Amino acid sequence: MSAEPRINDRIRVPEVRLVGPSGEQVGIVPLAKALELAQEYDLDLVEVAAQARPPVCKLMDYGKFKYESAMKAREARKNQAHTVIKEMKLRPKIDPHDYDTKKGHVVRFLKQGDKVKITIMFRGREQSRPELGFRLLQRLADDVADLGFIESNPKQDGRNMIMVLGPHKKKTEAMAEAREAQAARKAERQQDSAPAEELAEEQESAEQQEPAEA
Repeated sequence: MSAEPRINDRIRVPEVRLVGPSGEQVGIVPLAKALELAQEYDLDLVEVAAQARPPVCKLMDYGKFKYESAMKAREARKNQAHTVIKEMKLRPKIDPHDYDTKKGHVVRFLKQGDKVKITIMFRGREQSRPELGFRLLQRLADDVADLGFIESNPKQDGRNMIMVLGPHKKKTEAMAEAREAQAARKAERQQDSAPAEELAEEQESAEQQEPAEA
């Protein structure tokens, strides 16, 4: 069945409970009278509560209503928070510099409200030393404990060992904080540029006031 409400001549009931353009209660009126009022206001008669007895109808610009509803739905989808699972791969004998770099990425992902799948890749004889991977994963979890928690404990998967970290902050919170930080940076840049603009105006004013040389 169509999700569209019945409008105007598609409404097939003897009478309706009518709501005016501004939300005012008109009362129960014959359908013919409601359609006549809709024509006078140059609006549509829209059935908004078909299950009521009698059905509730409202006078409105249905085309405008549909457009605004579509825009609100689009904005809601745009702002909807989707939790993303990022992946970071490490070797069990990773050097300190690479470890710090990888940890930095994990920190950034968690701050953004995303989950992180950490994969330790074993090669050759390293497969006989799973404790190396476990210790590395535990170390990483401890280093980012203020931002995330172990959502899935380390487990062996063939030649890999996998752990999933979850963020403490929800995605919506992380997005809101990011927007606030961006707005703050923008305001700061505007404040920094203001004194320079004022100085340039003062210099220009001073130059205009200097007497011309004979």
